[in-house]
Amino acid sequence: MSESIKVLIADDESIVRKGLKATVDWAGFGMEVVADAANGRKAWECFLEHRPQVVVTDIVMPEMDGIELTRKIREVSPATKILLLSCHRDFEYAQQGIQLGVSGYLLKTAFEDDELGRLLGGFRDELNAPAAPASLSPEAGEDRCKTLFCAWLYGAGQEFEEELRLRSHGPWSLLTQEYYVYLLQKNKGMEEIEAGLPPELQAVTMPCGRDRCYVWFPPHAKKELDAYIMSRIGIDPTLRWYKEEPRIGVEAWISAVRELHARAERDKNYGIHAESWPEPLRQAVHIVSQDLKHPWSVSDVADRVGLSRSHFSTVFKKVTGENFVEFIYRMRLKAARDLLAHTPMTQQDIAEHIGLIDGKYFSKWFKRAGGETPSEFRQKQKGEQQKTK
Repeated sequence: MSESIKVLIADDESIVRKGLKATVDWAGFGMEVVADAANGRKAWECFLEHRPQVVVTDIVMPEMDGIELTRKIREVSPATKILLLSCHRDFEYAQQGIQLGVSGYLLKTAFEDDELGRLLGGFRDELNAPAAPASLSPEAGEDRCKTLFCAWLYGAGQEFEEELRLRSHGPWSLLTQEYYVYLLQKNKGMEEIEAGLPPELQAVTMPCGRDRCYVWFPPHAKKELDAYIMSRIGIDPTLRWYKEEPRIGVEAWISAVRELHARAERDKNYGIHAESWPEPLRQAVHIVSQDLKHPWSVSDVADRVGLSRSHFSTVFKKVTGENFVEFIYRMRLKAARDLLAHTPMTQQDIAEHIGLIDGKYFSKWFKRAGGETPSEFRQKQKGEQQKTK
C-alpha cells in the first residue's frame, strides 16, 4: 500500500484551517494533513520539516505572505503542488501565483466543494503517475527539453524551470559560475550557426524554433565568440545578436533569457531595433509581452509607464505605425502561432494563455486572422519542419 500524500495547510484564520482539515475527505484522495500553520514563516518551517507534496495556502498572511512562501517552496521543490486561497478578487494575486507556477487558485469565499475536489484529484493523479521510463534516449530527452523551453519562453508552463534546475547540477553546471548569455537570431539556417560554434568555447546552446538560439558561455570565451559571430555576420548580415551582462545563478539566467526574448520580440514585430524607442514604449511592450492573458487597456498600460492615455497613444502610433490595440492583437496572434508551431499545447490551453479563454472562439478568431484553422496551421508547420530535417 502506497504512503499517503502529505498536505500542509497555511492560513492565518483558525476557522479556515480547522474547516479544511475537518470537512475535506483527505483520505479519499489518498492524502493526509501533516501540519497546519497560522503564518507564512511557520508554514515554511513546517514545509522544511515535513516536506509535503501538497501545500494549500492563503495569500495574505502575517510574517510571510503566500506568494513569498510559494517562491521559497518552488526554489527547493519545483514538483510540489501549491494551491492558493484568497478572499481577494484582485487579478494580480492570481497572476503572481501563475507566474510562479502554482497548481491552482481558489477564492475561499466562493469555491464549491467539487471544484476543490477536482483540483485535489488532479494533484493525486499527477503525484502518483509513474515516472518516465529510464530507457528514453538522450535525443528524446533533448527534444522534450526544447519543447518545454519554447513553451516556457512564451509564458505557457513552468515545467522547464524544474528541468533547468536539475541540469544546473549536471550538464549546465556553468550556471553556478559567472557566464554571459547571448541570443542569436536568423531567418534561416540557425542550425548551421549553432553547429559551427567552436567546442573549445564551452558554450551551451538552447534553440527555440528554427530562427533563434540562446547561448551561454564562460567569460574567457567572450572574445572568441564575438569574433565568430562577427565573421558569420560578414557572410550573412541578416544574423542578429543580443547580449546580456555577466550573470551568476539559475534565477539570473531566467531573468536574462526573458529580457533577451522580449527585446527580440519587439524587434521582430516591428522590423526595427527597439533600443532606439522611447523608454516608456519599451516598458509598455515588455509589460504586455510578459502577460498576454491580462485584458490590457490603453489607459492601464499608459498609467503604468507614467504617461497620459492620449500622449501614450500618439507616441505609440508615431513610432510603430499602428495603435496599441492593434499591437496587442498582433502580439496575441504571434504568440498563438509560435505555440502551435513549437509546442504540443492544446488549442484550449493556448486560448487561455493569450486571454481568449474559450477554445472554440480561439479557433474562429485564428481563422479570421489568417485564413486557416489552428489545426491546419499546425499541420502545415509540421510538414515544413519535416522538409528541413
